[in-house]
Amino acid sequence: MRIAFYAPLKAPDAPTPSGDRRMARLLMAALRAGGHEVFLASRLRSRDGEGDPARQGRIASCGARYAERFVACCESGRIAAPDLWFTYHLYYKAPDHIGPRVAERLGIPYVAAEASNAPKRAEGPWAASHRRVVDALGRADLVVGFNSRDKACLLPVLKPGSTYLDLKPFVDGLPYPERRAASVLRSELGVGNGIPVLLAVGMMRPGVKIASYRLLAEALSALPPARRWTLAIAGDGPARAEVEQAFKAHGDRVRFLGAVGPERLMELYLGADILAWPAINEAYGMALLEAQAAGLPVVAGDTGGVPDIVADGETGLLSPEGDVAGFAANLDRLLEDPGLVRCMGEAARTKANRLHSLEAAAVRLDAALGDLLRPERMRP
Repeated sequence: MRIAFYAPLKAPDAPTPSGDRRMARLLMAALRAGGHEVFLASRLRSRDGEGDPARQGRIASCGARYAERFVACCESGRIAAPDLWFTYHLYYKAPDHIGPRVAERLGIPYVAAEASNAPKRAEGPWAASHRRVVDALGRADLVVGFNSRDKACLLPVLKPGSTYLDLKPFVDGLPYPERRAASVLRSELGVGNGIPVLLAVGMMRPGVKIASYRLLAEALSALPPARRWTLAIAGDGPARAEVEQAFKAHGDRVRFLGAVGPERLMELYLGADILAWPAINEAYGMALLEAQAAGLPVVAGDTGGVPDIVADGETGLLSPEGDVAGFAANLDRLLEDPGLVRCMGEAARTKANRLHSLEAAAVRLDAALGDLLRPERMRP
């Protein structure tokens, strides 16, 4: 089928890398792997991060006008009409102003993936955007969820007969290469085999990312003074100075590697021993999943959809969100037990390959989308 794809938070071809952009690209790849023709329907970014109702209104008007133009192009034959509209990641700061209108006018199914409903935003500066998200979800024929903790708030606003699909986050290129004892990363850092290499991967921007970096720095300070470790940080951004200040007390035990590309990131995953990330207010964290697929155990915060991809006590260790002492205790547990690190790393790699491949996601998505196009499910 021909699928119109839209990501209101960030287009899949946006210049700035992020986990959100990565997941949008992966979804498009999974849909294509199912044999579908997928095209990017719009690059309109609907995000309002400041809670400005006037700005939200302007974006909504822009989206409505675009939807009308899109429908007109389809009806005139200027572009081939899609068989289905697929929107990825809509929430109160980035609603979908286009997809529901187009789907209604063309009489095609509307699909929303990684949507969230925040009832506490029904009042306040994002109230109008919240209502638009609820309206879109109320029109959706299929909602695809990656985060099990979003489900409870989503189900009550879905229309009768709509479908909810639990889909595990996924990565491509599995299985990743085998890990090597003598890694390139160790040589680069000048670290001997007896010193564990920790890895943190995250953009350096204000808000929850900075909060995660600060918690990680505090947790390292809470470790026993004699505990040996080196931390490599992959990431960059406008708040880098704040991140560097947070780790200043740890001196050259912390190495800043800057922004890295996919191949370099894979070297880091395969060369480190433990992925450490507090994951404050994280949806699920692509780096957490990629690290496990490469055989790294994860120490993270128990938040959002993180428990959906990190099996606590099996592939990693989770602590309550924002709990410095709990995060430090879990980190210390792995640092003092290399055997547990190896065991959890092997379990992580096995589980990621079994449950989180692009191929597995493509099969499940294809089946769910095919069901929407059965004659009895089609709208007049």
